[in-house]
Amino acid sequence: MRNILKRTVLAATLAAALMGTAPVTQAATNEQFIPLPTYRVGPYASSGIPWWAGVIDYLRYINEVEGGVDGVKLVWKECETEWSTDRIVECYERYKKGYNGAPTAFFFTHSTPASYALMDKGVADRIPLVDPAGGRTESTDGSVFPYAFPLLLNYYSQASVGINYIAQKEGGFEKLKGKKIVTVFHDSAYGRETQAPMELLAKKYGFENIQIPVADPGNEQSAQWRQVRQIKPDWVFLRTWGVSTPVGIKTAARFGIPVDRLIGDVWAGSEADVLPAGAAAKGYQALAPFPGGADFEIHRRLRKFILDAGKSDLKDPKFFGSVYYNIGLINAAMAVEALRTGHRKFGNRPLNGEEGGWAFEHLDISDARLKEIGFFGLLQKLKLSCNEHEGGGAARVQQWDGKKWVLVTDWVQADRKALRPLIDAKAAAYAREKNIKPRDCS
Repeated sequence: MRNILKRTVLAATLAAALMGTAPVTQAATNEQFIPLPTYRVGPYASSGIPWWAGVIDYLRYINEVEGGVDGVKLVWKECETEWSTDRIVECYERYKKGYNGAPTAFFFTHSTPASYALMDKGVADRIPLVDPAGGRTESTDGSVFPYAFPLLLNYYSQASVGINYIAQKEGGFEKLKGKKIVTVFHDSAYGRETQAPMELLAKKYGFENIQIPVADPGNEQSAQWRQVRQIKPDWVFLRTWGVSTPVGIKTAARFGIPVDRLIGDVWAGSEADVLPAGAAAKGYQALAPFPGGADFEIHRRLRKFILDAGKSDLKDPKFFGSVYYNIGLINAAMAVEALRTGHRKFGNRPLNGEEGGWAFEHLDISDARLKEIGFFGLLQKLKLSCNEHEGGGAARVQQWDGKKWVLVTDWVQADRKALRPLIDAKAAAYAREKNIKPRDCS
């Protein structure tokens, strides 16, 4: 651990030194700056490499094929963070005011810990913090969190979508009564985030809710899965991350838990989670607001104009259409559509953070628009508002066939009406703690 910290400090110092010697260029007049807190090295590089390649490939496509966003060219710079919260915060501080005259309209945190760490800064600086399928669940309430956007599927919705899918498989919600549903979770703020909604849903539908923690990093789980075997559950949620997911899948198989009764959450459903598990992962299912696959229309366009032209940031083409590559595409597409939304109000020019916040809050992507931009079936329709910063609340379910992910459902919607009182209560508690007067969103 000490050696990792030393290398991290050395890398950060070197990066800062290099930034300090960068030549000053003429200020941009019609460019929108996008800071990218990447993680291409370190323990999460297997996720970060395709993720950020997807972001950059789409931004490059917008610039080179569409001439920018309404004529406004996009520029970006990377900060290598190794997915370290401190370094993500450092990247934010470095680029919150833009770069060479090009303003910053939003900041991808792509990290729940970083979203927590930057929450107050985002408000003070009026910079939207964008963390799809992550972040603080209560920041769904935009009346209290005007500059935080846990887009698509917050953690409470992830729990609800999983239960709704199980109900489909069992033949109806009434069939959930008496079922045993175990959650094996990463013992962290991320892993514990779904405990409140699972408790609510268990009371509503009458199933037994059992929570079993796995300590980080999770490379030994025999005790947990021995406990699962003794419980004899009907279904198991895996709310794990990193190495703890393939270890969980393999250990479940070793203890005789049927793999098709395991459902991974959003961050336990990528190629990086199943390939290391080998044959044990065949039949494993996972929630997919960012489904895998390269057969969507946007992939045809990117293959023609970016990949085949030798312009892709993706060094290994076998990851084209992988879950994490597609996460990058989807995140970049939502950002671009937010900028277009802002242009309709403020004009076709670069936006600042306050204008970017307005743009995200008024984002409305219909199915018709998804077809136009090539994302139909890959991205769900999305509509945000003053007090609604999630906007989607659905996921598809995909299953690993041993070689690739196969979608097995259409969009499964969360029970957002049941979840919203929990979210509002958490947001109200935060407002009291921080002495925030909520905005009037009526």
